[in-house]
Amino acid sequence: MASHEFIGVDVAMDWIDVCYLSNGRHERIKSTKQSLAKFAKTANDAVVVLEASGGYERPLIEALIKAEARFIRVNPRQAREFARATGKLAKTDKVDAAILARMGKALDLVPPPIPDPDRVRLADLVARREDLVAVIQAERNRLGASRDGWIRREIQRLVAILEDHLDAVEKEIARHIASSGSLLEQARRLRTAPGIGPALVAVILARLPELGRLKAKQIAALAGLAPQACDPGLSRGKRRVWGGRADIRRALYLAGFVASRFDPTLAAFRARLQDSGKPPKLAITACARKLLTIINAMARDATDYASAVP
Repeated sequence: MASHEFIGVDVAMDWIDVCYLSNGRHERIKSTKQSLAKFAKTANDAVVVLEASGGYERPLIEALIKAEARFIRVNPRQAREFARATGKLAKTDKVDAAILARMGKALDLVPPPIPDPDRVRLADLVARREDLVAVIQAERNRLGASRDGWIRREIQRLVAILEDHLDAVEKEIARHIASSGSLLEQARRLRTAPGIGPALVAVILARLPELGRLKAKQIAALAGLAPQACDPGLSRGKRRVWGGRADIRRALYLAGFVASRFDPTLAAFRARLQDSGKPPKLAITACARKLLTIINAMARDATDYASAVP
């Protein structure tokens, strides 16, 4: 077990609740830039455990990075399951902060390397692009359902404006990657793999910083592409992929589908699976997992796709 201090932090819109595991002390801190910076400086000898909170955690993370404090951002579902396992059914900001601190200690969570500021900004840009794509799709759905001529024209004007904003964000993503020495070579290397275009490159660089640092099974589990067993008692259930980072899983599934059509290695792999009776979706998922394994090796060994293909 780790001997250092764990600090649990529950993040709200206007404040954070903090629990120091060593002495059980709680405090509430306003989410101002100055207050978060002061907290981050006092936490640089501990490990801060916080949940992903829909973006509200970003100012805190920025303060922790600037102070070079170690932190771990955990999945809210996992934190809630840990709370239930310890008998804590109540859910308040104070309770959640204490649970996060206890979770860090009990599971001996290891903080990842401090994020690269260029990667952090790229993650913000990718999130903005995803927001715009979702809004555009919603407006197009409304356009398809509308029969009023004026409303249709209004929606079309709005979609055109949103598409202009989306184009601006995509150009800024490309400019940001091109201007970053830490991202540009990684992006070039990823583009040598089949099925991986500029959009997926940005998602991988932003959302999968562990690429090249983990073993194949670990990175597959992190991306939600590892088959999970379901074998209670003497029965043997179907293996299913679940958990992990859903955005990475969706993006790699599409990349696996494209690559399995045009890349000889992955096309042959998919054909073998389907010839043996595997359903098409399962075969494509397996191709996505194999593609992830290859690009993980590419990042680890600093090689292009042609050199990494087994």
